[in-house]
Amino acid sequence: MFDTEEIMRNVPHRYPFLLIDRVCEFAAGEAVTTLKNITINEAQFQGHFPGNPVFPGVYIIENMAQSACFLLAKSAGGLKANTVYYLGRVMKMAFKKPVRPGDQLITRIALEKQMGTNAMVSAVSRVDDAIIAKGDLMFAAASE
Repeated sequence: MFDTEEIMRNVPHRYPFLLIDRVCEFAAGEAVTTLKNITINEAQFQGHFPGNPVFPGVYIIENMAQSACFLLAKSAGGLKANTVYYLGRVMKMAFKKPVRPGDQLITRIALEKQMGTNAMVSAVSRVDDAIIAKGDLMFAAASE
């Protein structure tokens, strides 16, 4: 639905830390579904773990956070100059299965509550139809 250029207009992260390859579905003010292709040539696999490559859990949370940032920024009409959505809290996060090179990480973010510049979302990441991780994230928007 949205390519990398549109993602970069709404998420401040850049290579090598941009962890969204494509936006598959988007409903302003409601939800977004993103895709991240997991490839063996990513730097984290040099040390996590040699001979047993596993995509780090903190990167899954970061993928969720960037996906939520896209939802929040795009729903507000685009990322505003000097505005950053800061991840403030991770709640009830559970990891069910490892993510490995060759997998496609599909993340679904649903806006649960928005209070001024703060927002809470629910997040679920899947590979194929299996839930990999799920939890809630809280954000605060700030102007620099």
